[in-house]
Amino acid sequence: MNPLPPAYGWIDDLRPLPRMLQEARKLFGTKEVAGSANNPVILGWAKEVGLAKSYNDDVIPWCGLFMAVVAKRAGKPVMEGPLWARNWVTFGQAADEAKLGDVLVFRRSESAGHVGLYVGEDYGAFHVLGGNQSDGVTITRIARDRCIAVRRPVYKAVPATAAPIQLAANGALSTNEA
Repeated sequence: MNPLPPAYGWIDDLRPLPRMLQEARKLFGTKEVAGSANNPVILGWAKEVGLAKSYNDDVIPWCGLFMAVVAKRAGKPVMEGPLWARNWVTFGQAADEAKLGDVLVFRRSESAGHVGLYVGEDYGAFHVLGGNQSDGVTITRIARDRCIAVRRPVYKAVPATAAPIQLAANGALSTNEA
């Protein structure tokens, strides 16, 4: 596995991690290939979740694809139309406050969105592990006021680590996850 940035190294020490976060962690550091080439790993995710016909180029926004492969590997249902980030507002169940491993859906523009997993928060932002963030699987800070939905995976038993996590406000805020 690729190492996490030092500010997030604590994630590797938590047990048990929420299952979707555990699967997402394994993919941390995956990046698009620069230029006209494609990362075969990212294209393989599309094949794994049955989207190879509609997803065939890693220049296409892939945050929803990342979440679909994470959900599938975690044994969670992949919802209809997972490539469209805003469709994730129907995943799992609504939650009033974000907790470790929750799905966060953000607005990017009037109609575009972004989706990723909650790893923490500070006074003005959520810290999100997601795909297609600076063309890779990274952790980035996204302004709280852009969040349009907090969705919790359905658990048989909620992991003890699924709790709100307060973090320092380190790093710039993301303004366009692509």
